Formats: sequence, structure tokens, C-alpha cells
Amino acid sequence: MTRRIVLVDLYWTRDKDPRVPLGHASLLTVLRQHPTLDVRPIAAAVNGPGADAGCLTDAILAEVGDRAPADVDVAFGAYVWGEAFLQEVLRRLRQAGFRGRIVLGGPQIAYSGPGLEALYPGVDAFIRGYGEQALARLATTPDRHPIPGVHWAGTPDVEGQAAVQLEALPSPWLSGTIPLAGQAFIRWETQRGCPFRCAFCQHREPGARLRRRALDLPRIEAEIDLFCAAGVREIAVLDPIFNLAPHALGVLERFAAGGFTGRLSLQCRAEGLDADFLDAAAALDVCLELGLQTIHEAEGRAIDRRNHLGRVDAALAGIRARGIDHEVSLIFGLPLQTRATFEASVAWCLEREVPVIKAFPLMLLRGTPLARDRDRWHLEDSGGPMPMVTRSSTFTHTDWLAMARLSEALRLTEGRHPRDLAALRRLAADPDLGRFAPAPAEVAA
Repeated sequence: MTRRIVLVDLYWTRDKDPRVPLGHASLLTVLRQHPTLDVRPIAAAVNGPGADAGCLTDAILAEVGDRAPADVDVAFGAYVWGEAFLQEVLRRLRQAGFRGRIVLGGPQIAYSGPGLEALYPGVDAFIRGYGEQALARLATTPDRHPIPGVHWAGTPDVEGQAAVQLEALPSPWLSGTIPLAGQAFIRWETQRGCPFRCAFCQHREPGARLRRRALDLPRIEAEIDLFCAAGVREIAVLDPIFNLAPHALGVLERFAAGGFTGRLSLQCRAEGLDADFLDAAAALDVCLELGLQTIHEAEGRAIDRRNHLGRVDAALAGIRARGIDHEVSLIFGLPLQTRATFEASVAWCLEREVPVIKAFPLMLLRGTPLARDRDRWHLEDSGGPMPMVTRSSTFTHTDWLAMARLSEALRLTEGRHPRDLAALRRLAADPDLGRFAPAPAEVAA
């Protein structure tokens, strides 16, 4: 007797995105290994023009079919950008009479403390952490067995994290879950988790730390060979800090040996870039994405993100000398930040001729230390599921708007930034805040 699981991914789509989101595909690939499971996938873009909670609810119920409640689960990934949409779909499912189990996982669950039942009434099970193997164990039986990382509604919540054997995860690429035919752009991962503990970030690992971060090396190498043979034109690598992986240099060398002529986007820590890595990157079409956030030591301490500016400067010099494409990201709205200190961070990047400078608003994401300690700096936010900090003890809302306008000027001049701050200020425009957070009307139709 098979059990049915409807696997729902509420993703935020961007230009060129693959048809099947990578996280959804990884879950799907593991679930399909179990012969007792009838897996029905649904991927819905919450920011797409056709996003509608009622239509999605109908689609889920159609996949549930006439299964008895004990024989079917509906599992959702819970992400900050889809919070309002998810809540509406959950309400509609129960209102329509669905009595099977509802399961939630994803960052909104992994970073939540006790009280999940109050946040998500009507949900039966919650999975904290990387959920592939835990979800498979849960879905294969109607019983409420104890599973590490799974919190059953109505039981004591120990806030455990799901154990994951990264080396055992099957590849959604090699299995064909994500078809490469006609897919010029893909998102890819070689490792998970981050060794740093930045106070604003949900990449930091809640609870127990990963025993190992890298996926199985033979899998990584086979995927590279597949991408080279398939003629993939652009790969965005999702690793939080790619260059600190022990296999990072080998990955670049294998792409080069395979004749890869596409583009690789790599999130890197500037202080960890050495000459060997940069030489290997220079042999490919690479964009290095460097998170700097701020140049000021006090602000860095406040967010537990200290930069060694001398080493960052040296890395940028090495990047420029080799002609490697790169970008640097900053954050505005940080604790202890002022309008003047943010502008100084921007000016520092302009002086070093960084071709693309991105400035993002600080968001108080669920479960992060900054969200917990917000009163320490009197952080006030915009509200909603993606709350942007718009005022603090060191900057006013007017200051924040000025920083947001400067961020917009940076966006409008990517690849052709002016050389100095005064020229950038003259280009400042009213910010398009919708690019940072979805408007309620877009997600709660």
C-alpha cells in the first residue's frame, strides 16, 4: 500500500530561473527513491503574475484526490517571501475539508523557537533543518514516530534539528529530476551551511552544527561533467561561501578541464581568496560575489561580521589585476550605522572601482540574533513577513530613505558606477522597495 505525498514549493522566481527549484528537486529526488511513496510535486511562484491562493489550494486538492486522510500528506517549504501566501493556503486547505497531515519545513521553521503550533494552526508536523531524509521517514508511515528534527504538534518541542547525511543525498541532476534540455541557466550547490555566525543571516546553522558541509565529491564531479557536456551557459552556485570549501580549487579546475565556456557566479569571502584560487578563476568566465556589508569595525562587531579590510583590499587588487568580474554587497540599516558611515562604505568600494556594488536593507529575519536583540539598538522595522529596519538609535527614517535612494542609484548604474560619492548622490532616485520585499497584494490573493 503506497502513501501519497503532495510536495509544494512556494518559490520566489527571478529572471532565467530553472523550471524546477533546486531545493524542491532535492527533496523530490529523495522521496522518489522510496517505492512505497506516490509523490506529487507542485512548484508555485508566489511573485508570479498568476499567483493565487485559491487556485493553488484547488491544485493541491486535485493531487490529493480520493485518498483517505491517513494515506496522504501535504508538505510545504516555508520561506520568508511566501509567509502570507502560505498562511492563506493552509487556511483554505482545512476550510475545504482536507483532513490529512500537513507538514512544514524550510527556514521559517528551522529558525523558529517554541510555539510553532500558534504560528501555524492546523499543521501536524514541523521539520527543522535540512529535511530530505527526515521528510522521507515521516511520509512513509501514518504513525507519529519520533524522528530527529521533527516536532509533532501537541507534543513537547525539544527544538531539535534534522540530521542529514549530505554524502548520501542523490543528485537531482544525475537522476533527471531537473532536466537540462533547453536549460541555459541553473542554480547549483556543492556544500551547505556556513562556518560564520553573522547575526543577520539565516545561512547560519541553528542548533547542532553540520558534521560535514560538502556534498559527495564524486557526485560534484559527475555533475560538473554533465553540465559541461550539456552546454549549460550560466551557473549560480548557491554555496554561502564557495571559496572556503576544501574542493573549491578542484571544482574550478574540473570546469576548465571540461572545456566549460559558460559563466560561474560564486559567493566568496574576500579574506579567503588566495593566488591559486584567483588564477583558477581567471581561466574561466567567473563573477565573484563578495559580501562586505560594512567597512566599519563597530558595525561589524554589532552584527558579528568583522572584516579584515587590509586582506579585503589585497583580494580586490588581485581580482582587478587578473581582470576577474566581481561585485560587492553592502547592507544599510545596520546597528550603530549612520547615513555618513553607510556612505563611507559605498565610497570605499567606489574608490576601488568595484564594477557592481549592491546595497540591501537590513531585514530582521526569524530566529536571527538581530531579531532577538533588536531592542538593544532600538531597531524599528517596516512590518510584514520581510521586515526592513527603517529606524534605529543612530539613524532616522529620513536617513534610511536617503540610504535607500543611494542603493537605488547603485542599482541603476551597475557596471558603470561614477567614480565618487558626490556624483552618485546626484543620481539618487526614489527606491523601488518592491525589489526587496513582496507587497501583500502579491502574495495573499
